[in-house]
Amino acid sequence: MDIQNKLEDILPFVNLSNETARREILVSPILLEIVHFCHCQLRIEYPLKVNDWLKGSLDYLLRSTNDLLVIEAKNDDLTRGFTQLAVELIALAEVEKNNIFYGAVTMGDVWRFGKLNKKDQQITQDINLFKIPDDLKDLGEVLVGILEGVEN
Repeated sequence: MDIQNKLEDILPFVNLSNETARREILVSPILLEIVHFCHCQLRIEYPLKVNDWLKGSLDYLLRSTNDLLVIEAKNDDLTRGFTQLAVELIALAEVEKNNIFYGAVTMGDVWRFGKLNKKDQQITQDINLFKIPDDLKDLGEVLVGILEGVEN
């Protein structure tokens, strides 16, 4: 991704102390590059309501022809963010037909992926972390792989 050089150039000049800054400087440019590459749909603050108890908005929802990817952006605490992501994947599984749902929680500079298998009713958290900007190429490959239906 050519955005790696841009990110490396601007990071010393940007204060990333809040979630909005991280989303606008780190997360959005990466997702826009993925949308451009995959020609998938991007929804930001996508509202989701299954019932009165299971509702909210997904920070980002990427939708390709066959696959969905939820991105939850957090200011800190990947563990709490992953719990929120898991709930969002469960909610999405209630309204979508897919069997496998992918998601990622990110603080902008760190990304962690997860997967919900609807049939098996199992959520798996990847042990790998992707750090930005160092792992940007690998992160991009995973994001594209999910959206293009490559088994991860």
